[in-house]
Amino acid sequence: MAKTEKRKTGDLGEDLACRYLEEKGYKIVERNYLRKWGEIDIVAQKGQILSFVEVKSVSWDSEWGGDSRETGYRPEENMHPKKVERLRRALQTYLLDRSVPEPQIWQFHLACVYIDLETKKARVELMENIIL
Repeated sequence: MAKTEKRKTGDLGEDLACRYLEEKGYKIVERNYLRKWGEIDIVAQKGQILSFVEVKSVSWDSEWGGDSRETGYRPEENMHPKKVERLRRALQTYLLDRSVPEPQIWQFHLACVYIDLETKKARVELMENIIL
């Protein structure tokens, strides 16, 4: 089955977010931890802190009428209450499935990835230690 443009953008955004995290000293532990009740895009480790990262990507092309910042669209706006609840359940399951020892310090981050299709450039903004 062929990937949709939205899925291709999401995959590219996750790849870019992983590269960004690695440049910031994170070690990628796992990607796309999937259960029927939720998914964790990226699990990364930096020092003693285990980080769960949700990636929200947006792409644009100048032919479409400018970038998302000009139109007022922000990828973090897709973090609606139902998504947060699904993430919370996936995090709890991950901690149990992977036998993460207590008291493991963990945090939740949101990576917003802005992709310019015309120039083939991207920008990642990491919102760290968000409370779910």
